[in-house]
Amino acid sequence: MYANKSQTNITVGLRYQGLMERVLFSTLSTVPCCVFLFINGTMLFTLRSKPVFRETSRYILLYNLLFADTVNLAHSQLLYLIAACRIRMTYPVCGVLSFFGNLTTVISPLTLVVMSLERYVAVCYPLRHATIITIKNTELAIIVVWAFSSLSVLTRFLLLLNFPFDELDSLLMNDFCSAVAMLLGPLADDYDQTYTCILFVSTGMTVTCFYIGVMVAARSASTDKASAKKARNTLLLHLVQLGLSISSTIHNPFLTAISKVLDRIIIVRIQIILYVCIIIFPRCLSALIYGIRDQTIRPVLMYHLCCQWKRSPFLSHSSTKAKVSILITS
Repeated sequence: MYANKSQTNITVGLRYQGLMERVLFSTLSTVPCCVFLFINGTMLFTLRSKPVFRETSRYILLYNLLFADTVNLAHSQLLYLIAACRIRMTYPVCGVLSFFGNLTTVISPLTLVVMSLERYVAVCYPLRHATIITIKNTELAIIVVWAFSSLSVLTRFLLLLNFPFDELDSLLMNDFCSAVAMLLGPLADDYDQTYTCILFVSTGMTVTCFYIGVMVAARSASTDKASAKKARNTLLLHLVQLGLSISSTIHNPFLTAISKVLDRIIIVRIQIILYVCIIIFPRCLSALIYGIRDQTIRPVLMYHLCCQWKRSPFLSHSSTKAKVSILITS
């Protein structure tokens, strides 16, 4: 299942929770979500604030990745709060929301593949990097990523049309809205599992191949060792990001297994913890990775996060402040 579906079964057990417990768990998930949304939003603003970010391929790709993660995070939390409030939707409204979540979820792993390709070319073909990784090619790659993701959503929509809605007494859903709740029929469920498996296996193998290629190139005498090491670490982090996304695929089988030995309310609490760890945290991982590691992004991001020089403990050092001043005024 996709990452945004790892909160699906949480909604099934919310009816077993008391009001105070639902308020508590909603607060515990909403507060970090809002913090991460603020960080991601600031990062998105930072990536559009300077020409160096708008005219560099890897920053353009990062913006696309971060945008998809931010929208997906907000979408997942919205569905969770709707379920916590015990609000039921009609099938058409839930379908639109679930398809929108599927769209942004597929974009993240595909963008990671393109970003890994950019790093691979930078290390293995440094003389051709400027020719291959151009702004035009980057924009074309982003269009292909969005088109491929949209094709998946279109397929899901066509499968949904086969469901006999006219035989229902009402279009109001019996359960809370979720992506899994919209898998109406065995064909849709089989397609979802097959597509998810192919997507994550192919993207994981691709990024792994790029990682191996960079490691081999790093042993070459003509390769910049520092650049190769940095690219290798970046690709390794991409694999971690993919791994966190893949971890959501074992969410439902894991819950099915423990449901045989644990009480329903305990399972709901475990689901909520997994929701925070699998959805909320990974969706902010990109901003944390690049905001901290990238020497060009970090000072500008810290400036925008802190808003004022005097409020920022990160920018107290004179050299860092001078560096930010140059970036802000450039």
